[in-house]
Amino acid sequence: MRIVQIIDSLEIGGAEKMAINYANALSDKIEFSGLVATRAEGKLKNQLSNSVSYLFLNKKLTLDFAAVFRLKEYCKENKVEYLQPHSSSYFTAVLLKFIYPKVSIIWHDHNGLSEFISSEKSFALKIASFFFKGIIVVNYKLKAWAKKELNCRNVVYLPNFTTIDNSTSAETILKGELGKRILCLANLRDQKNHFFLLEVAEKLKQSHPDWTFHLVGKDFEDDYSKQVKLSIINKHLEDSVFVYGSKNDIKNIINQSDITVLTSKSEGLPIALIEYGLSKKPVVSTKVGEIPLIIKDGINGFIVDANDADLFYQKVVRFITESDLRAQMGDSLYQTVIENNSEEGVIANYLNWILSL
Repeated sequence: MRIVQIIDSLEIGGAEKMAINYANALSDKIEFSGLVATRAEGKLKNQLSNSVSYLFLNKKLTLDFAAVFRLKEYCKENKVEYLQPHSSSYFTAVLLKFIYPKVSIIWHDHNGLSEFISSEKSFALKIASFFFKGIIVVNYKLKAWAKKELNCRNVVYLPNFTTIDNSTSAETILKGELGKRILCLANLRDQKNHFFLLEVAEKLKQSHPDWTFHLVGKDFEDDYSKQVKLSIINKHLEDSVFVYGSKNDIKNIINQSDITVLTSKSEGLPIALIEYGLSKKPVVSTKVGEIPLIIKDGINGFIVDANDADLFYQKVVRFITESDLRAQMGDSLYQTVIENNSEEGVIANYLNWILSL
């Protein structure tokens, strides 16, 4: 089997990380594993295995036919059978299908908001889906949506998996007091709902001012980012909430934290949650997407409705005041992730599904 992942960029993000994970995991299980970055490279490129074939298209335009022809030559040269575009990269794969019809497209949908996308984008995706051989989704709601709305009936749910990269050198030093840090791994975008986190931070500053929040994830420096940073100032949280942008040394950053959080209002299955679990960190999260399939409230973490900042704050405080509970739930989450989100199990199911198409 000869499979190539396609991703828009290799900047740090959930879909980007999964493209890397699939390419690396397949490299010793199939005949040929490749990865194509269409528009931009980024920090995640360093995590790509040497056994994975790599191509950067350097796509400049939405309709960049020169880039599509470069992709065609790459696929012909390497006898690629399957393209696995992640998220919006399906557009490039469909353009290739017109001029290289022998390749099959497996679309990988990571976006927890897919069922809420605009009618214009939905129409484009519906048309594109005629050319899909299969669709991978990361939550069951997306599976139901895809089967109902798209023109491809081969839809499978496969949970995200990840590994902790031990090769990246430790560079980031988190601010705040050692032993009193709360980490949020999430790109600065509306879906991740950092304003909810700031509500919680405002409450915590009153009761536990020595505890600090640390926001790590890509800063798009757009209106949302500006509003988040302005809100930090307006709420007088400059010494309580710190924004770092994209970082590559995630294991080092997680190891410096004591409590981890996710405040999203929509999700698939966040890679950050799996990374928290692999590092045995206690988690407080909003109850969205597939998160409740991983976190069982009060057993291996806490989950709270996405609009209940008071209860979220109370759960964070409970972890602050009960260090034994932090360790216990961190260990329990680790066991859950190992049992349900292992690379070996997901990849085996993936390959069996492709063979069945």
